[in-house]
Amino acid sequence: MEIARYPSACLPLAFALLLCLAVSTESQSDGHIGGNQDQIRADDVQSRWCIAKPSAYNFELLRNMDYSCGQNGVDCGQIQPGGSCFRPDTTFGHASYAMNLFFKAAGKHPWDCHFNGTGIVVTQDPCKSPVETLLPGNFSNNDV
Repeated sequence: MEIARYPSACLPLAFALLLCLAVSTESQSDGHIGGNQDQIRADDVQSRWCIAKPSAYNFELLRNMDYSCGQNGVDCGQIQPGGSCFRPDTTFGHASYAMNLFFKAAGKHPWDCHFNGTGIVVTQDPCKSPVETLLPGNFSNNDV
């Protein structure tokens, strides 16, 4: 009868049970825990690239390059002076190249392009399209 005196003490427990039920229902419906929010269909994997957000600061992009180029499976020689992708010599271009190499080496999962909020996954080849056309429609220059 102590519980009846303090009904607010039961709210966290009730919420936790509802949350468990919701997660359990999702995992039974499609076979994956957490739903399909971050799933990538196999045919989509080839058409995804990771680029730097144009609004990211240069110091963030330099940190992303250092991290990406230091990982196994990532060879940043092409963006070094004399490399075939050195020009144009911009922090944005070099960071996008390095971040995409890491993204590919890590498996092209959405979380492999997070870079503390400075990366974005695009579905058009960044080498063939201006940056402005790559960004999803729900981003403005201030949001990116």
